[in-house]
Amino acid sequence: MMRFMLATQPQQSDEAMTSADFDSVANVVEFDGVRNRVFGGQAIAALALDIKISHSVFALPFAVLAAFLAQPLPRQWGRFGTQLGLVILCMILARTAAMIANRILDRDIDAANPRTHKRAIASGRVALRDAIIVGLCSSIGFVVVCMIFGFAFDNWWPFLLSIPVLLWICAYPLLKRVSWLCHIYLGASLAISPLAAAIAIEPTAISSSPALWLISAMVLSWVAGFDIIYALQDIAVDQQASLNSIPSRFGYGQALWMSRGLHVVSLSCLIAIPFVEPSLYSWWFSSAIGLVALLLIVEHIVTHRDGTGKIQLTFFMLNGIISCILGLAGVLSILNHAG
Repeated sequence: MMRFMLATQPQQSDEAMTSADFDSVANVVEFDGVRNRVFGGQAIAALALDIKISHSVFALPFAVLAAFLAQPLPRQWGRFGTQLGLVILCMILARTAAMIANRILDRDIDAANPRTHKRAIASGRVALRDAIIVGLCSSIGFVVVCMIFGFAFDNWWPFLLSIPVLLWICAYPLLKRVSWLCHIYLGASLAISPLAAAIAIEPTAISSSPALWLISAMVLSWVAGFDIIYALQDIAVDQQASLNSIPSRFGYGQALWMSRGLHVVSLSCLIAIPFVEPSLYSWWFSSAIGLVALLLIVEHIVTHRDGTGKIQLTFFMLNGIISCILGLAGVLSILNHAG
């Protein structure tokens, strides 16, 4: 039994944890957090650190790439720059709202998990009420920024779709309660970003550019694949708490194979993109695809060899590099093609 559980439940160190044990651990963690509770700006800072704003990098480069693809030529750089800035702000606000919703809905589960019990809300360091306020402010901010597209650019689609998008991305934690397809759902949540960015720039682009849909499919399968790897850390905890995931449902080995299969699909989508989008038919983007393939191979080799011991490398660093490489190479290719 894991060290944290031994410290809190020594009399059951050789037995499987029961639901009562999880409740007991959660209560101990919450009590400790309440004693160290922070408020105001410190609470906001604690939440920002907890949800890792920097991890917006997973989806943000694809939104930027989609924005460049959707922008009609010749580009009006002043208008496009403003739109792009609003897209980036929307991405950050939407992710913040979704991540705080995740932490709120999973606070009891996180409190009973040795890996996550120190999270700001689960530990009680940030009060639930304060977290809800920050989440609501982020959500309202997202809707307001989406509304600006209507007033400034006569494009009301971002505003009309803002609430459905928020509901979708904030509901992810609930899927773990009912289906092991939660990884696909998470992938779909991030896959919305390139399509949403394109709609914000030019709504007709999604019906005229197959590349946007291929980018979205690539993001879906790529994210679902690495989320399966991330979930390998919690197989025992998920099984004990009756939570659904591919690793807890099918086991470690089969989960790895399913992750590999999803990443093969992701690479297939990437390879197809230059053939349907001339502006991405370049050595810039082709080289990026080759490098991404290499990084995904490294990710799976490291996971196979070291398990979850190097999750910071296999989950965060490599996948962050993948998104940045593809986004940068794609934008450079588009600009070079436009002359």
